[in-house]
Amino acid sequence: MAKEDFYKLLNVNKNASDAEIKKSYRRLAMKYHPDRNTDNSDAAEKKFKVVKEAYEILSDQKKRSAYDQFGHAGVDPSMGGQGGAEGFGDVFSDVFGDIFGGGGGGRQRSNVQRGSDLRYNLDLTLEEAVAGTDTKIRVPVLSTCSECHGSGAKKGSSAVSCSTCHGQGQVRMQQGFFSVQQACPTCHGSGKQIKDPCRKCHGQGRIQENKTLSVKIPAGVDTGDRIRLANEGEAGERGGPSGDLYVQIQVKEHAIFIREEANLYCEVPISFPTACIGGEIEVPTLDGKVKLKIPAETQTGKLFRLRGKGVKPVRGGAVGDLLCRVQIETPVKLTKEQNELIKQLSKSLTGGGKQHSPQEYSWTDGVKSFFDKLTG
Repeated sequence: MAKEDFYKLLNVNKNASDAEIKKSYRRLAMKYHPDRNTDNSDAAEKKFKVVKEAYEILSDQKKRSAYDQFGHAGVDPSMGGQGGAEGFGDVFSDVFGDIFGGGGGGRQRSNVQRGSDLRYNLDLTLEEAVAGTDTKIRVPVLSTCSECHGSGAKKGSSAVSCSTCHGQGQVRMQQGFFSVQQACPTCHGSGKQIKDPCRKCHGQGRIQENKTLSVKIPAGVDTGDRIRLANEGEAGERGGPSGDLYVQIQVKEHAIFIREEANLYCEVPISFPTACIGGEIEVPTLDGKVKLKIPAETQTGKLFRLRGKGVKPVRGGAVGDLLCRVQIETPVKLTKEQNELIKQLSKSLTGGGKQHSPQEYSWTDGVKSFFDKLTG
């Protein structure tokens, strides 16, 4: 009896990719598995086997090439081909291998694993963050054992193939049609056993130690930025590559300045006379003191911008500005004479009306209009 075309069996065309073939096969394997067709298991089993055979041929590049060139004759074992279907256990190992961590039989897990990445929180002052600095940090880390160089075996000896999984790193458990692969309980997936462990690391290949590292902090970093130190994380298992260390930046609160991206903000108190008649005051910057001219009749809350006195961003761009918000300070602890002078000034200003206090009178008029509407 002539066999059905494998491409038709899997519902794919001849140019189908490996991924398309595998996807179609999985769908059909689930559809025709006898456990899901109890009312007609014999017919489902036959269909299941031919679908499996089609997949075995088309998923192998050499077999697929022979099939494309010679048809079923190119892969028929009785004619020197390479066909042949496997049991249901292997089928479900293929279908569910990705889910249960297994794959096709005979594949050994890698004996080497990359070390974990680590994080170190570094607190900086605003000055350090803006200008950049060099600092040293002390990090607890798992490092490669200097005695066995990460092998875990005593000097002069070496690990041997695991007696349980025979070096495969996995063992297979089969129940009925299902075959599930899992990590070997003896070697934990490494495929190796250490008969004579290193005395320094007790067979772990790594030891806990504190490592001192130099870190160069670039100018302009801010809270949330991080610096990657390649290969300074935990050492890999069984001689694997080390992970990375990420230095997480946290900038401390400053007594004077508040940073917002590239700009700095500060509040500057000024005296009542300076606000009235103007003057010149000194304000701090991260580079030192500078003079700031205060014009006459300055109101509290007015913002003065000092260009280029902010921060140069770490990722490039223009230097930010320093913005100074003035706060008029009310005089305190006045003497009797000073109190009399303030009263005379107040009397003189009150006589001027809106001319001297336009905001006060504007606000008072607004309040009066509001209550008139409520009572009107």
